[in-house]
Amino acid sequence: MTRSLNFRTALLSVALSALGAVGAHAADLTVGANIGNVPWEFQDANGKIVGFEVDLVNEIGKRLGKSVEFVNTPFNGLFSAVQSGRINMAVSSITITDKRLESVSFAQPYYDSDQSLTVTAASGIGGLKDMGGKVVGVDTGSTGDMWAEGHKDAYKLGEIRRFEGLSPAMLDLVAGRIDGYISDIPALLYYVKDKPDMKVVERISTGEKYSIMFNKGDPLATEVNGVITTLKGEGFIAKLYENWFGAKAEAATSTVAVLDMPKGK
Repeated sequence: MTRSLNFRTALLSVALSALGAVGAHAADLTVGANIGNVPWEFQDANGKIVGFEVDLVNEIGKRLGKSVEFVNTPFNGLFSAVQSGRINMAVSSITITDKRLESVSFAQPYYDSDQSLTVTAASGIGGLKDMGGKVVGVDTGSTGDMWAEGHKDAYKLGEIRRFEGLSPAMLDLVAGRIDGYISDIPALLYYVKDKPDMKVVERISTGEKYSIMFNKGDPLATEVNGVITTLKGEGFIAKLYENWFGAKAEAATSTVAVLDMPKGK
Protein backbone atom coordinates (compact mmCIF):
# COMPACT_ATOMS: atom_id res chain seq x y z
CA MET A 1 0.00 0.00 0.00
CA THR A 2 2.76 2.47 0.93
CA ARG A 3 4.78 1.46 -2.12
CA SER A 4 1.74 1.94 -4.39
CA LEU A 5 1.09 5.38 -2.93
CA ASN A 6 4.73 6.40 -3.32
CA PHE A 7 4.73 5.11 -6.90
CA ARG A 8 1.62 7.16 -7.74
CA THR A 9 3.16 10.21 -6.07
CA ALA A 10 6.33 9.76 -8.12
CA LEU A 11 4.31 9.48 -11.34
CA LEU A 12 2.37 12.63 -10.46
CA SER A 13 5.63 14.47 -9.76
CA VAL A 14 7.03 13.43 -13.14
CA ALA A 15 3.83 14.48 -14.91
CA LEU A 16 3.80 17.89 -13.22
CA SER A 17 7.47 18.40 -14.04
CA ALA A 18 6.77 17.57 -17.68
CA LEU A 19 3.90 20.04 -17.78
CA GLY A 20 6.11 22.69 -16.24
CA ALA A 21 8.78 22.05 -18.86
CA VAL A 22 6.23 22.39 -21.65
CA GLY A 23 4.92 25.63 -20.18
CA ALA A 24 8.45 26.99 -19.80
CA HIS A 25 9.17 26.41 -23.46
CA ALA A 26 5.76 27.34 -24.88
CA ALA A 27 5.90 29.79 -27.78
CA ASP A 28 4.76 33.38 -27.33
CA LEU A 29 2.46 33.09 -30.35
CA THR A 30 0.55 29.94 -31.27
CA VAL A 31 -0.55 30.07 -34.90
CA GLY A 32 -3.23 27.77 -36.28
CA ALA A 33 -2.64 26.59 -39.84
CA ASN A 34 -4.09 23.91 -42.09
CA ILE A 35 -0.76 22.24 -42.89
CA GLY A 36 -0.83 20.86 -46.44
CA ASN A 37 -2.19 24.07 -47.92
CA VAL A 38 0.49 24.64 -50.59
CA PRO A 39 2.22 27.00 -51.09
CA TRP A 40 1.04 28.76 -47.95
CA GLU A 41 1.87 26.23 -45.22
CA PHE A 42 3.01 22.66 -45.85
CA GLN A 43 5.76 20.19 -44.96
CA ASP A 44 8.85 19.89 -47.14
CA ALA A 45 10.69 16.63 -47.84
CA ASN A 46 12.37 16.84 -44.44
CA GLY A 47 9.11 17.38 -42.57
CA LYS A 48 9.80 21.07 -41.90
CA ILE A 49 6.79 23.41 -42.05
CA VAL A 50 7.38 25.91 -44.86
CA GLY A 51 5.37 28.24 -47.08
CA PHE A 52 4.56 31.85 -47.95
CA GLU A 53 2.52 32.48 -44.81
CA VAL A 54 4.98 30.53 -42.66
CA ASP A 55 7.76 32.86 -43.79
CA LEU A 56 5.53 35.89 -43.24
CA VAL A 57 4.38 34.90 -39.73
CA ASN A 58 7.92 33.95 -38.65
CA GLU A 59 9.14 37.39 -39.74
CA ILE A 60 6.24 39.08 -37.92
CA GLY A 61 7.15 37.15 -34.77
CA LYS A 62 10.77 38.22 -35.16
CA ARG A 63 9.78 41.90 -35.52
CA LEU A 64 7.58 41.64 -32.40
CA GLY A 65 10.30 39.84 -30.46
CA LYS A 66 8.07 36.81 -29.97
CA SER A 67 8.58 33.09 -30.63
CA VAL A 68 6.15 31.32 -32.97
CA GLU A 69 4.66 27.83 -32.95
CA PHE A 70 2.41 26.48 -35.72
CA VAL A 71 -0.48 24.23 -34.69
CA ASN A 72 -1.91 22.00 -37.42
CA THR A 73 -5.66 22.70 -37.48
CA PRO A 74 -8.38 21.77 -40.03
CA PHE A 75 -9.48 24.89 -41.90
CA ASN A 76 -12.99 24.88 -40.48
CA GLY A 77 -11.59 24.57 -36.95
CA LEU A 78 -9.45 27.71 -37.20
CA PHE A 79 -12.39 30.02 -36.47
CA SER A 80 -13.44 28.43 -33.17
CA ALA A 81 -9.78 28.04 -32.20
CA VAL A 82 -9.06 31.80 -32.35
CA GLN A 83 -12.39 32.66 -30.74
CA SER A 84 -11.76 30.34 -27.80
CA GLY A 85 -8.17 31.51 -27.33
CA ARG A 86 -6.66 28.08 -28.06
CA ILE A 87 -4.50 29.86 -30.66
CA ASN A 88 -3.45 33.51 -30.90
CA MET A 89 -3.93 33.82 -34.65
CA ALA A 90 -4.61 31.78 -37.77
CA VAL A 91 -3.41 31.56 -41.35
CA SER A 92 -4.31 29.31 -44.28
CA SER A 93 -5.12 31.63 -47.20
CA ILE A 94 -8.09 32.90 -45.15
CA THR A 95 -10.33 35.25 -47.09
CA ILE A 96 -11.62 38.40 -45.37
CA THR A 97 -15.43 38.52 -45.59
CA ASP A 98 -18.03 40.77 -43.98
CA LYS A 99 -19.65 37.71 -42.42
CA ARG A 100 -16.39 36.60 -40.81
CA LEU A 101 -15.72 40.12 -39.54
CA GLU A 102 -18.81 39.82 -37.37
CA SER A 103 -17.00 37.32 -35.13
CA VAL A 104 -13.25 37.66 -35.79
CA SER A 105 -10.70 40.36 -36.66
CA PHE A 106 -8.20 40.53 -39.51
CA ALA A 107 -5.02 42.47 -40.13
CA GLN A 108 -4.74 44.22 -43.51
CA PRO A 109 -4.64 41.81 -46.48
CA TYR A 110 -1.45 40.75 -48.26
CA TYR A 111 -2.71 38.67 -51.20
CA ASP A 112 -5.43 39.12 -53.85
CA SER A 113 -7.04 35.92 -55.06
CA ASP A 114 -9.89 34.15 -56.86
CA GLN A 115 -11.34 30.64 -56.88
CA SER A 116 -10.68 28.09 -59.64
CA LEU A 117 -11.87 24.82 -61.12
CA THR A 118 -9.34 22.00 -61.36
CA VAL A 119 -9.96 18.74 -63.23
CA THR A 120 -8.00 15.81 -64.60
CA ALA A 121 -6.63 16.33 -68.10
CA ALA A 122 -8.34 13.13 -69.25
CA SER A 123 -11.79 14.25 -68.11
CA GLY A 124 -12.50 16.44 -71.12
CA ILE A 125 -14.01 19.09 -68.82
CA GLY A 126 -13.17 22.52 -70.13
CA GLY A 127 -14.80 24.70 -67.49
CA LEU A 128 -17.83 25.23 -65.29
CA LYS A 129 -20.12 24.92 -68.33
CA ASP A 130 -19.24 21.22 -68.42
CA MET A 131 -19.96 20.55 -64.73
CA GLY A 132 -23.70 19.96 -65.07
CA GLY A 133 -24.64 16.91 -62.98
CA LYS A 134 -21.00 16.40 -61.94
CA VAL A 135 -19.59 15.88 -58.46
CA VAL A 136 -17.56 18.85 -57.28
CA GLY A 137 -15.17 18.91 -54.35
CA VAL A 138 -14.66 21.91 -52.04
CA ASP A 139 -12.89 22.63 -48.76
CA THR A 140 -15.30 22.59 -45.81
CA GLY A 141 -16.38 26.09 -44.81
CA SER A 142 -14.18 27.79 -47.40
CA THR A 143 -15.15 30.55 -49.82
CA GLY A 144 -15.03 27.87 -52.52
CA ASP A 145 -17.64 25.95 -50.54
CA MET A 146 -19.79 29.10 -50.29
CA TRP A 147 -19.38 29.86 -53.99
CA ALA A 148 -20.35 26.32 -55.05
CA GLU A 149 -23.46 26.36 -52.84
CA GLY A 150 -24.44 29.78 -54.15
CA HIS A 151 -23.99 28.81 -57.81
CA LYS A 152 -25.14 25.19 -57.67
CA ASP A 153 -28.35 25.87 -59.60
CA ALA A 154 -26.79 28.29 -62.10
CA TYR A 155 -24.27 25.67 -63.26
CA LYS A 156 -26.52 22.66 -62.52
CA LEU A 157 -23.82 21.18 -60.30
CA GLY A 158 -24.45 17.69 -58.99
CA GLU A 159 -23.28 16.65 -55.53
CA ILE A 160 -20.99 18.98 -53.55
CA ARG A 161 -18.48 16.88 -51.62
CA ARG A 162 -16.51 18.49 -48.77
CA PHE A 163 -12.88 17.88 -47.83
CA GLU A 164 -10.47 18.95 -45.10
CA GLY A 165 -7.77 20.34 -47.38
CA LEU A 166 -6.30 20.00 -50.83
CA SER A 167 -4.50 16.65 -50.51
CA PRO A 168 -7.54 14.40 -49.85
CA ALA A 169 -9.50 16.26 -52.55
CA MET A 170 -6.74 15.64 -55.09
CA LEU A 171 -6.70 11.94 -54.21
CA ASP A 172 -10.43 11.70 -54.91
CA LEU A 173 -10.08 13.74 -58.11
CA VAL A 174 -7.38 11.42 -59.49
CA ALA A 175 -9.39 8.36 -58.40
CA GLY A 176 -12.49 9.67 -60.20
CA ARG A 177 -14.59 10.00 -57.07
CA ILE A 178 -15.13 13.69 -57.84
CA ASP A 179 -15.16 15.35 -61.27
CA GLY A 180 -13.76 18.75 -60.32
CA TYR A 181 -12.36 20.68 -57.40
CA ILE A 182 -13.15 24.31 -56.60
CA SER A 183 -10.57 26.07 -54.44
CA ASP A 184 -8.12 28.98 -54.26
CA ILE A 185 -6.37 29.55 -57.57
CA PRO A 186 -2.82 30.21 -56.27
CA ALA A 187 -2.74 26.92 -54.39
CA LEU A 188 -4.01 24.98 -57.39
CA LEU A 189 -1.70 26.63 -59.92
CA TYR A 190 1.22 25.83 -57.63
CA TYR A 191 0.04 22.26 -57.09
CA VAL A 192 -0.56 21.27 -60.73
CA LYS A 193 2.48 22.98 -62.29
CA ASP A 194 4.46 19.71 -62.36
CA LYS A 195 1.44 17.38 -62.77
CA PRO A 196 0.43 17.12 -66.46
CA ASP A 197 -2.47 14.81 -65.59
CA MET A 198 -4.28 17.72 -63.87
CA LYS A 199 -5.12 21.23 -64.98
CA VAL A 200 -6.80 24.40 -63.80
CA VAL A 201 -9.44 24.99 -66.48
CA GLU A 202 -11.20 28.10 -65.19
CA ARG A 203 -10.50 31.07 -62.97
CA ILE A 204 -13.60 32.00 -60.94
CA SER A 205 -13.56 35.71 -60.21
CA THR A 206 -14.41 36.36 -56.55
CA GLY A 207 -12.14 39.31 -55.66
CA GLU A 208 -10.85 37.74 -52.45
CA LYS A 209 -8.10 39.05 -50.18
CA TYR A 210 -6.17 36.93 -47.68
CA SER A 211 -5.00 37.94 -44.22
CA ILE A 212 -4.17 36.75 -40.71
CA MET A 213 -7.18 36.09 -38.46
CA PHE A 214 -7.53 36.93 -34.74
CA ASN A 215 -10.15 36.78 -32.05
CA LYS A 216 -12.60 39.68 -32.33
CA GLY A 217 -11.04 42.87 -30.99
CA ASP A 218 -7.72 41.28 -30.00
CA PRO A 219 -5.08 44.08 -29.69
CA LEU A 220 -2.59 41.68 -31.28
CA ALA A 221 -4.34 42.27 -34.61
CA THR A 222 -3.40 45.95 -34.50
CA GLU A 223 0.20 45.10 -33.56
CA VAL A 224 0.52 42.65 -36.42
CA ASN A 225 -1.16 45.08 -38.81
CA GLY A 226 1.55 47.63 -38.01
CA VAL A 227 4.28 45.10 -38.73
CA ILE A 228 2.67 44.21 -42.07
CA THR A 229 2.69 47.91 -42.99
CA THR A 230 6.43 48.00 -42.24
CA LEU A 231 7.11 44.80 -44.20
CA LYS A 232 5.23 46.14 -47.22
CA GLY A 233 7.22 49.37 -47.06
CA GLU A 234 10.47 47.41 -47.00
CA GLY A 235 9.37 45.23 -49.93
CA PHE A 236 9.60 42.09 -47.78
CA ILE A 237 6.17 40.72 -48.70
CA ALA A 238 6.68 41.51 -52.40
CA LYS A 239 9.92 39.51 -52.21
CA LEU A 240 8.08 36.61 -50.58
CA TYR A 241 5.59 36.71 -53.46
CA GLU A 242 8.40 36.57 -56.01
CA ASN A 243 10.14 33.71 -54.17
CA TRP A 244 7.01 31.56 -53.93
CA PHE A 245 5.23 32.39 -57.19
CA GLY A 246 8.10 33.21 -59.52
CA ALA A 247 6.67 36.56 -60.62
CA LYS A 248 6.65 40.14 -59.40
CA ALA A 249 3.63 41.38 -57.46
CA GLU A 250 1.77 44.25 -59.12
CA ALA A 251 1.96 47.61 -57.32
CA ALA A 252 -1.84 47.93 -57.03
CA THR A 253 -2.29 44.60 -55.24
CA SER A 254 -2.56 44.12 -51.48
CA THR A 255 0.82 42.37 -51.54
CA VAL A 256 2.44 45.77 -52.14
CA ALA A 257 -0.10 48.48 -51.25
CA VAL A 258 -0.56 49.47 -47.60
CA LEU A 259 -4.25 49.16 -46.70
CA ASP A 260 -6.45 49.82 -43.68
CA MET A 261 -7.44 47.06 -41.31
CA PRO A 262 -10.82 45.68 -42.44
CA LYS A 263 -13.67 46.82 -40.22
CA GLY A 264 -16.68 45.07 -41.71
CA LYS A 265 -20.10 46.60 -42.19
